[in-house]
Amino acid sequence: MDERTLIRTYFDRPTGAAGGHPEVLLGIGDDAAILRPEPGYDLVVAIDTLVEGTHFPQGTPARAIGHRSLAVNLSDLAAMAAEPRWAVLALAMPEAGEAWIREFADGLFALADRHGVALVGGDTVRGPLAATVTVHGRVRPGLGVRRSGAQPGDGIWVTGHPGDAVAGRLQLAAARERGGHVSGQALEQTLERTARPLVERFLFPEPRVREGRDLASLATAMLDVSDGLHDDLGKLMEASDTGADLDIACLPLSAALRAVYPADAIQHALTGGDDYELCFTVPEANEARLAAVAAAWPVPVTRIGTVAAETGVRWSLAGKPHPVGPAWQHF
Repeated sequence: MDERTLIRTYFDRPTGAAGGHPEVLLGIGDDAAILRPEPGYDLVVAIDTLVEGTHFPQGTPARAIGHRSLAVNLSDLAAMAAEPRWAVLALAMPEAGEAWIREFADGLFALADRHGVALVGGDTVRGPLAATVTVHGRVRPGLGVRRSGAQPGDGIWVTGHPGDAVAGRLQLAAARERGGHVSGQALEQTLERTARPLVERFLFPEPRVREGRDLASLATAMLDVSDGLHDDLGKLMEASDTGADLDIACLPLSAALRAVYPADAIQHALTGGDDYELCFTVPEANEARLAAVAAAWPVPVTRIGTVAAETGVRWSLAGKPHPVGPAWQHF
């Protein structure tokens, strides 16, 4: 399939007024897109690349790759309390297999449609499998949440269940070693029933867009957890020139993680990465409002510690310091 046919068949969808995005004056089909953002908003932009063998194992279902390539970027916008609006995609593939491309596009657009995101351009090329997505969002001036606003005394909170995603990835690797495939009946037969929710958390991470926007006027600092809770907390505290005192006993470990990795559950939660949950700080005066908005969220939220004036990230268990192993590294 030539590039023009590939794009027209699988990625060119109505935009502009016909597609519910009147701010898109020109989308896919020209040398560049033309956008006219609505006045009264700041523009928020994020970009991430997913590479086979680094961010997902060989043989990962195309639908999951399409979903993940957009989800990891939406998570960055969620961490800024932004509303996602548009995206561009650069996709490298060893070959233009129609079935694979159809599944990839289905995964990407299913998530895009849920969050009102229009694909307005991109590029396709032959090469090692990799997907790069750039997302554009908007936020009212002054409501974008940064990493640099945490204050001593603020509570430290996290959504969801950190550690589940890396556990799912490890289960996929173990299934492959046992002769299973990443997708299909062989995987279902190879995986233990308790491990399947973990695999779903890795393959189809859920960006916390709604939660992030709800936190716009509540949180003093926020980021998404992509490189491991401990490492990302360190980034937030460094940006805020503060420290953190945290309680291992408060970690919201899922029942599935405890069942599959009873000895390593804490380590996975602290250093695993790929969670795409939100970690944020909230002053005590805002905790009642947080409880009110979080009651409507489809995901739990847990306080795990307190911002301190002394720099550094300190974990304790039963009053004793708890060491943390190395985090995932990009290089």
